[in-house]
Amino acid sequence: MNEWTSGAGWPASVLVTGATSGIGLATALLLARQGRQVIGTARSKDKADALVSTARAQGLALDAVVMDLTDPASCREAVARAADLSDGGPHALVANAGIPLTGAITDLSEDRIREVLEVNVVGTLRMCTLVLPAMRRRGRGRIVSVSSVGARIPSPMSGWYAASKHALSAATHSLRMETRRYGVQVILVEPGTVATPFWDRAQEDLSALTTAHTDAGVHDRAASLFSRIQGSAGGPQPVARTIAKALGVPRPRRRYTVGLDAHLGAALQCATPLWLSDHIKTRLFALHTPAAAEPTRVAQASGN
Repeated sequence: MNEWTSGAGWPASVLVTGATSGIGLATALLLARQGRQVIGTARSKDKADALVSTARAQGLALDAVVMDLTDPASCREAVARAADLSDGGPHALVANAGIPLTGAITDLSEDRIREVLEVNVVGTLRMCTLVLPAMRRRGRGRIVSVSSVGARIPSPMSGWYAASKHALSAATHSLRMETRRYGVQVILVEPGTVATPFWDRAQEDLSALTTAHTDAGVHDRAASLFSRIQGSAGGPQPVARTIAKALGVPRPRRRYTVGLDAHLGAALQCATPLWLSDHIKTRLFALHTPAAAEPTRVAQASGN
C-alpha cells in the first residue's frame, strides 16, 4: 500500500463544499472514515454544528466551516480557515455544492436564474481558483468537480439547471488542461439520479410556479415524473465512493460517470437523432399537444 492508496497518505486534507447533506455529506463521512482530514462547508453555524455532530456519532472527526458560495468574501474566509486547519491549504477540493432549479425556461425569475448560475458555476469555480495557489506551491493537488449527467441530457423543465451543470462541466475540462503543468489534477464526476434533498427542492420549485407561459398540467406532469425518479433512485454512497476513488488512485480518470441510468442516458442521447429525442421527451412532459388545442380535445372527448 502506497501513499496514494493509504488512508493516512496523500491527499491528507480535503475541503468538501456542500457537506451537510446528500452527496457532500456521504463523501465527507467516507473520506473521514478513510483517515483523511476533512473540512466540510455549511451555509450556517447550525448546519456546521450538525455536520460535526453527525460525524462524531459515527466515531469520526472532521472540521466544518461556514460559507456562502454566492459571497466572494465568505469563500475567501472559508479557504483561509481551511488553510489554518490544514497544512497551508487543502490538498484536495471536492467542489460538490450546488442547487436545483426546475421550471420551463420562460417561467423562472431572473433572480432565481442568477442564483443557480452563481452557485453552480461562478461560486464553484471561485473555490477552485482560491485553493489553487497552495496546490501550485506544493506542485500537486486534486480538484473533483461534481456536475451531473443531466448536463449531457437536456430535458424540459430543467433547462437552467442543466445549463449551469453543462457550463460547469465545460469549465472543468478547461481547468484540467490549464492546471496540469502545475501538478494539479482536475476530475469531473457526473452522477445520475441520486435520492437526495435535491428532489424535494425541485418539487417545491414546481409547486411555487404560477405563470401564463406554461399550463398547470405540464407542471403537474413534471412533478409526477420527478416524484417517480426520486422514489426509484438509490442513495449517494456510490457517488461518494467514486469521489474517494478519484482522490485516492495514482492515475485518476478525467471523467467518472456514476450510475447505470447515467451511462445508459448519456449513450442514448448520443445515439438517438435529435428529432426523436425531442419527441420522446415532449411526450413524457405532456408538451406534445399545442396548449390552445387542448380544450377542443377535451370537449370532443366529453361528447360536447
